[in-house]
Amino acid sequence: MDMDKRIHLELRNRTPSDVKELVLDNCRSIEGKIEGLTDEFEELEFLSTINVGLTSVANLPKLNKLKKLELSDNRISGGLEVLAEKCPNLTHLNLSGNKIKDLSTIEPLKKLENLKSLDLFNCEVTNLNDYRENVFKLLPQLTYLDGYDRDDKEAPDSDAEGYVEGLDDDEEDEDEEEYDEDAQVVEDEEDEEEEEEGEEEDVSGEEEVRGTISPESPLLNAYESVPLCASVSDQSLAAQKPRVGK
Repeated sequence: MDMDKRIHLELRNRTPSDVKELVLDNCRSIEGKIEGLTDEFEELEFLSTINVGLTSVANLPKLNKLKKLELSDNRISGGLEVLAEKCPNLTHLNLSGNKIKDLSTIEPLKKLENLKSLDLFNCEVTNLNDYRENVFKLLPQLTYLDGYDRDDKEAPDSDAEGYVEGLDDDEEDEDEEEYDEDAQVVEDEEDEEEEEEGEEEDVSGEEEVRGTISPESPLLNAYESVPLCASVSDQSLAAQKPRVGK
């Protein structure tokens, strides 16, 4: 799928200014450039274009609020000076798996004063002697390089997930609120059903009691037959008494 069409699908009836996160991974870019993305995405904070065949970021629009940019697994070999102009507030940049061979290629990133984390995994530049030490000297604003700080301590949050989780917090809160409301409705319905079942049980219990004393009941018939038996017995006894002559 072309990048332009993918952006159209990702909008999902939203306007560009409503979008804070945009994932365009694995779609096709024509001539190795970013397409379909405009400065109308003024609220965009996270952009991912992993494995889309990019060779340049020259077409990147002005995105003042962009904080995290994923450019891994492309064919970018230079032209990074555009980032300071187009994304001045960038804090996380992933260039892993690109054709970056020397330190001079990433030198323009010095102008990204807020850049906190940079990833260059699987780039030739990582094979240079004293690579980490030299990158930290070149970019003193960095806190993490390839997920570790100057003292080789790992970043507390995964660079690939931490920021995205932060963007999703509000959406998760909304989902939880909706879930709580739905759960309350279900609970109320269950309470009503239990009350109705209880009333049905009371009614059926009364009917059962009435049934035990119905006219057709054997017990009632037996009870009614007792006086009849007594009457017959009295007649028999009377017949056995000797008659007294006059």
